[in-house]
Amino acid sequence: MPVFKSYDELYTCLGKLYDEAKRDSRIAPKIRDSHLVIQFRYEEPAAVVTINAAAPPTQEDAYFDVLWGDDTGLKPDVEMSMKADVAHQFWHGKVNLMAALARRQIVARGPIPKILKLLPAVEPMYEMYPRILRELGRDDLIVS
Repeated sequence: MPVFKSYDELYTCLGKLYDEAKRDSRIAPKIRDSHLVIQFRYEEPAAVVTINAAAPPTQEDAYFDVLWGDDTGLKPDVEMSMKADVAHQFWHGKVNLMAALARRQIVARGPIPKILKLLPAVEPMYEMYPRILRELGRDDLIVS
């Protein structure tokens, strides 16, 4: 059974993570400076989130915009497709990106070296995500 039972549940958990990350001075400037449009396509449940670091942000206090849905009008430089369960494990720091790419747990399109270069930038999110789940009262989703 998938970790997230619905789009709303996924959006509540991962949406808060992305919203915090786009404002975090340890994470967001490095992503902004990549000037990439990065799209994550999730399955089970289906969801699409796009990080637009190619244009100045329009969202309040953000270094880049985070857009939900398939109709952003943006062409992603990098597209990462995976089951939502893989994303959930990844944001706990439990998924090795290179191994997941090799096993096709994550399917990437676009310049992979540019994404790999951003891995150190997102490391603070591995601590951020379990904290956010606790704040949301979703301790049941925390992976130890």
